[in-house]
Amino acid sequence: MANPSTMKPKSMAKVAQEMAKLKAAEKKAKSYKLDLGELSIFTGQLASLLQAGLPLVSCLEALQDQTEDQVFRIVIRDVRNDISTGTSFSAAVKKFPKAFPNLFISMVEAGEASGGLAEILSKVAGYFESTVKLTKKVKSAMTYPVAVIGLAVALVNVLLIFVIPVFAAMFADFGAKLPAPTQMLIDLSDFMKAWWWAVGGAAYGVFFFTSKYVATPNGRRQKDHFLINAPIFGNLVHKIALSRFCRTYATLMRSGVPILRTLEIVASASGKVQVEDACVAIAKHVSQGGQVSDVMAVNAFFPPMMKHMVKAGETTGNVDGMMNKIADFYDTECDATVGALTSLIEPLLIVFLGIVVGGIVMAMFLPIFQLGAVAGGLQ
Repeated sequence: MANPSTMKPKSMAKVAQEMAKLKAAEKKAKSYKLDLGELSIFTGQLASLLQAGLPLVSCLEALQDQTEDQVFRIVIRDVRNDISTGTSFSAAVKKFPKAFPNLFISMVEAGEASGGLAEILSKVAGYFESTVKLTKKVKSAMTYPVAVIGLAVALVNVLLIFVIPVFAAMFADFGAKLPAPTQMLIDLSDFMKAWWWAVGGAAYGVFFFTSKYVATPNGRRQKDHFLINAPIFGNLVHKIALSRFCRTYATLMRSGVPILRTLEIVASASGKVQVEDACVAIAKHVSQGGQVSDVMAVNAFFPPMMKHMVKAGETTGNVDGMMNKIADFYDTECDATVGALTSLIEPLLIVFLGIVVGGIVMAMFLPIFQLGAVAGGLQ
């Protein structure tokens, strides 16, 4: 039988460890950034529980119990406690701006004002889910080329630093002048072997200062313009931005959020300066009694098809429905573009690897071929 005197210190130590973890999680709760996929699941489950007739506090208690993430569990607990003391749901989630974006908060406010919180949360969950799906498709398409290019860079560096010096020592015994490609490759190998730390530091410095510059307003504007006009991926980035604009606008308007507040949220959720500029111009024009299509008609960022569809939606009084159709269209276009890019990138990467690795191999074997030719001529 176990001795209680030996078990007590162990149990106390375990309790102290759990308390320390809890305090650390509580410190992280205010700045906790919730993944969009997790937010989509949370919103969908909350909507389902509300539609089943459970009170909001009971719904949050159930979600708190089943959440595995300890920090998010504390966030839900604090929101539930605030609601229990009489605070509105929207005011409670505003205390965690990193976990709950402006879109979620505004939709909750609209749901509280209309009395249809469950229905609106269901729409928000659908919006988040479609956004997550689109993001995953783009990331999956980018994973393969990034991995192959990274592997090619690593392979070339290994060849330059470790393999080519062995050939260079062997060629030095020939006593003959090396072909220009071989000599250039050996010189590059010597440089990389001696200055690899400087090359790595320079690459990190370029990355660091570029990241800092992109974080500035002018740098971010230039980055967004470059991405939209990029030769291969620019078309896809443009379509994703248009789809997100239309989907966010339609979801907010259909939930009863005022149009000026809708445009403000759409601008902050877009992540593109072109959409932000357009939303500012649309908000100014609408506040003066104009229509959304008037600004789109003179903005080159929006394609003609979108301008005509929005104008038709304004004529029929169904702008949000038309925006949803446009978002569906561009989601389909994005799927097709991702598929086409994937099919195009694979052969391009194979050719790229063949040229790089094959060029290195040919440059290193040229002296051997010349030596063989000279030996054959002497015979």
